[in-house]
Formats: sequence, structure tokens, C-alpha cells
Amino acid sequence: MWTSLSVFLFLSVLFLYGWQCASGFVCPRICRCISNTIRCNNVTEGSALMMGHRHKRLFLYHLSLRTISSHSFEGLRGHLITSSTSLKCNAVLNDVLILRCSSIQNTRNLMHIGTRTFNNLPKLHYLSISNTGITVFPDITSINSLESEFILDIYDNLYLLEIPPNAFNGLTNEYVTMNLYNNGIREIHDHAFNGTKIDKLLLKNNRNLRVIHGDAFKGATGPGVLDVSATALTKLPPQGLESVRVLLAQSAYGLKSLPPLQGLWSLREAHLTYNSHCCSADTTLAMNVPFFSDVDLFVKDEGFGDVNFHYPELDFCPTRPTLLCIPEADAFNPCEDIAGFSFLRVAIWFINILAIAGNLTVLLVFFTSRNKLMVPRFLMCHLAFADLCIGIYLMMIATVDLRTRGFYSQHAIEWQTGPGCSAAGFLSVFGGELSVYTLSTITLERWHTITNALQVERRLVLTQAASIMAAGWLICLGMGMLPLVGVSSYTKVSMCLPMDIETPLAQAFIIIILLFNVGAFIVVCVCYALIYLAVKNPEFPRRSADTKIAKRMAVLIFTDFLCMAPISFFAISAAFKVPLITVTNSKILLVLFFPINSCANPFLYAIFTKAFRKDAYQLMSAMGCCKSKASVYRMKAHCSENTLKSNLKSKNNGSQMGMRLSAKPQQSQHLKQEGELT
Repeated sequence: MWTSLSVFLFLSVLFLYGWQCASGFVCPRICRCISNTIRCNNVTEGSALMMGHRHKRLFLYHLSLRTISSHSFEGLRGHLITSSTSLKCNAVLNDVLILRCSSIQNTRNLMHIGTRTFNNLPKLHYLSISNTGITVFPDITSINSLESEFILDIYDNLYLLEIPPNAFNGLTNEYVTMNLYNNGIREIHDHAFNGTKIDKLLLKNNRNLRVIHGDAFKGATGPGVLDVSATALTKLPPQGLESVRVLLAQSAYGLKSLPPLQGLWSLREAHLTYNSHCCSADTTLAMNVPFFSDVDLFVKDEGFGDVNFHYPELDFCPTRPTLLCIPEADAFNPCEDIAGFSFLRVAIWFINILAIAGNLTVLLVFFTSRNKLMVPRFLMCHLAFADLCIGIYLMMIATVDLRTRGFYSQHAIEWQTGPGCSAAGFLSVFGGELSVYTLSTITLERWHTITNALQVERRLVLTQAASIMAAGWLICLGMGMLPLVGVSSYTKVSMCLPMDIETPLAQAFIIIILLFNVGAFIVVCVCYALIYLAVKNPEFPRRSADTKIAKRMAVLIFTDFLCMAPISFFAISAAFKVPLITVTNSKILLVLFFPINSCANPFLYAIFTKAFRKDAYQLMSAMGCCKSKASVYRMKAHCSENTLKSNLKSKNNGSQMGMRLSAKPQQSQHLKQEGELT
């Protein structure tokens, strides 16, 4: 019998030792661990105290139990900290009246914390649930703590997806600090914080948090500090934030607009993502906070006469609350509207309407013309389209400026980071560079035509011009697309131009664009110098049409590039990070100089020419208008053709150089068509 009893006791001890060693769990001295149960209560704690073991904290590391029975920690004093891979809680902290701290950590298999698991814990002032696998927000509504400054840590729970209504009602009647960061929370429902007094609410690093419903803070007091940094929120609730004194919203790139700041009238410190929000905050405080100076301090009373209630000692008292807002407005985003100046707001509308109307007219007339498409007309069509892009860009900027006048800072990020600003920026770069490229091509074509006036076979034909313009389109499309894929950016300034030079690649991109424009200007200067020398050479064969075209285009193109010179000068200095002009003043250049070519080119290059007037009258004649004028132009064209043919024949007959150009019928056609361009 004694042998059997000894064997039984030996096996029991061996089993307990094997269970503890296999799991890595060591039973604390204030607990009793038998088989798959653990009990740590006032009885076991008292026994441990009698044996001289004093522990203010209870650590349960590497706990292999999946469940802990109810009343296991009843009457426990001090702190409870658990760490397990498979624990499931179900009413384990029930009526533990003296428990002050509880922490459940690193229990990744803990999927659910049952209802009333934390029940009647009046001394509890710290509760932590971290790095677990819970999918439903734990029930903490029956804790009923009486401690002040309660701290609630629920973090690193990646499968916790939402905060339901009344999730904290019954936690405590005192102020509580809620650290609910780095979870998988996606949504916070209405009345989620009902019945609580919130001192600090930290929701940072909940990267999937997209929605806080409008009534989430209804029925709650506070929070005084709100941290929504590094979340996916697109807006804050419009109400319930009246008590917020400190707002943290850094790296919250989706939060492009703040709620009306009348609802944040207690705000004294803000750390935000975008500096335009600080402009909005300062403006709103200035508009809504009363001054003491508005009060009439000198009043008249019938009983006491004139009474002056002014106290000089109070002159140094602040009359307006100050707001510390970070980041402040910088050089690229000053606190102002897009246009900046009132006269620019008028000028930008005048210029963009003129540019759009003029270039659309040129394209309409050229596309409906019955005349043969020549190289100059083909190039004029590309120039008109490029200038039309600039006109559309200006209209987009003017429209947004009109809609956000006086309140642009509240819409700045939504505009600058949206697709509208990207589209406008693309049009500005693509249209501007295509216009410069086309002007250079027109100049080269004129120089080539004039220097080969008597060699028709060497002139530029339409297929060659199409190839040149196709290459230009590819180059300009590439320039316009690069800021959309991360090389520089259109979001830097309100005018949506690529002014971002933070990286070496972005700086190189801007410098290349500027060098491209400077190179085009040099090409134009050299070509027109050669053209001028050619037409002034008395021994060089030339025609009056070539001379008129050269003179007119020389004036026009030099005027165009003189308008662009100030922009290029200041842009080059800024590209090398030595800005000589502010963004506010640069808007004058961008509105008055940058687009002036786009509204002038269609008139000076096309509308004021004989060929365009002829095509326009033919178009109106087809529509039933100006038939007499169209007939006159057709008669003039017929007479001009006969005159050119006779002049050509007489020159060929009298030539002493033996030129045989009369055998080429193409020459008379070229001469007739080019004569109409003057």
C-alpha cells in the first residue's frame, strides 16, 4: 500500500514538473498551480506573505492555459500581468476589489474577451491589453473604477477592427487617458465614447482608420488632447471637439481639410501635416475671438457722472488666445489666395479667354480650309494647339481661385494634391514646351526656305515636318509626365507648376527644362540673324514674300522670347536654390508674361495674315455669310497666281545662269501659297 502511494505521489510530481517545463511556465509563489488550473487569490497570497514572499506584481509568462476559470484572482492585491500564446479570458477578473493594475500582453491566440471579464474593479487604475488576437472590442463597461487618472492601453491588436457604441461607458467616472494606438481599427461608431471623461485620446498609427462618425464623441467630456497621426482619416467629426486643446495630426496625408474651426475654439496647439491648415486656423481665430478693445471702457452713468473703467495695469494682459501651429506657412505656400493680387485675378480671366478664343478660332479655320495643307500652316496648327493648352490651364487656375477666394487655405491641400492640379500642371508644362519647340521649328523652316529660295526640291515637305513635330510631341509629353511619376511635383505651389527641387533628380529636371528654353532662344536668334543677313545681301536671290515673312516673324518671335526672359532668369536662379523673387511676386510673371504669348500668337501668326482672312471668309461664305468678301478674295487669289506665273516665266527667260526651274510646276504653287502668308 505504501509502495503504491509513493509511486502515485512520484508520478504526480513528475507530471506537474513536466507540464511546467514543457510550457516554460513557472507557477508564481503567491499562486497555487494544480494540473490545468491556477488560482491566485487573497488566500494563496496570504499564505505566501506568511512565508515571507512579498510581490506587488503578479507575472504570468508563457502561460499554456487556454482558459482561466472565474474567481481565479478574486481578492488579489497589487498588479496582474499575463503573457500567453493561447489564453482565452472569461470572467477571470470578477470582484477583485483590490486589484490596481492589469496587463494582458503577447497573447496572440486570445481571440475573445468575454462579457464582464473585467467586473467591479474599484481600485483598478491601469488596464493594458496589447499584442493579442482579439477581433471584438473587449467589454470594459463594468469595471466601475473609482480611481482618478485612469490609464487604458489597448494597442498592437492588429485584428481589432472597430470601436462600437458605448464601448467605455462604465469604465470610470473620472478622467481617463486612452492609448488606443497601432491597432487594426477601421471605424469608430457614433456614441463610442459616450459617458466618459477623456483627458487624452491617442489614435495614432491606426493606419486603416478611415472613419470617425460625426457623433462619436456625443455624450463625452473631452478629449483635451487628440492624436490622429499616421491614420487614413479623410475628415474629423464636425462636433464633439470643442474641448480639444492639443491636436496632433502629423503624417495624416488623407486629412486634407479640417472641420470648421469654430468647433475647435479651445484649440491652443496643433501639430498638423500641411501648413495651409495653420493658415486656416489663424484666420478663423482672428475672426471669431472677441477683443477687449471692442468694449467701451469709458461710459457715462447718470448717478456718478463720467466713469473711466480703464486700468493701465491690464494693458499687458493678452486679449487674444495664441495658437501654436506647426508647420507654419513657408515660402512656397504663403497664406494667400491663388491669384495673390486683385489685379491679377482680373488679368488672368482676360488672358485665358483671349487665348482660348483666339486659338480655337485658328484651329477651326485651318481645319475647315479647302486649301492644300502646307508646312507653315501645319506648324501653325501645332502652335495654336500648344497655346490652347496654356489657355485651358489658366482657366482652371482662375476658376479655382474664384471658387476659393478668401478661403483658399481651407481647400489648398485638396486642390494641390488632387487630380485637377496635376492635370493643370501637365497642361502648363506640355503646352509651354510644345509652344517653344514649335516656334523654334517655324524659325528653322523659314531660314531653310529662304536660304533655298531657288531650290524647291530642298525645301521641307509635309512628311518631314510631321516627323519633326512627332518627335517634339514625344519630348514635351515626357516633360509633362515626369512630375506625375515623382520627378519633381505639381503639388508644391498653388499655381501647380513643377517647383519642387528637393531631390537632385527634380533639380536636374527643372534645369533641363530651362536649358531647353534657353537653347530654343539661341536657335531663334542665330536663325534670324542668318535670315537678316540673307535678305540684306543684294546678290542673294530672294522674293518679297520671303522678306515680309522673315521681318514679321522676327519681330514676333523676339517679342515672345523677351516676354519669357524674366521667367527664365528667375527660374534658373531658383533652380540653383538662390531665389531672387518670392512666390507671391512670381505670380505676376506667371500670369502676365508666361501666357501672354498664348493669347498673342494666334493673332500675330495667323489671324492677321491674308491666308487666314481668305480661309475665314470662305468658311463664312459656306455658312451663308460674307459671300461678296469671299468672292473678292477668290478673285485676288486667281490674279495673284497668274501674276506669279508670269513673273516666274520672265525671270526664267532672262536668267543668265541657265536655271531651269520653269520645268518644275511645283515652284509656282509654293510661291503662290507662301505669298498668301504675308
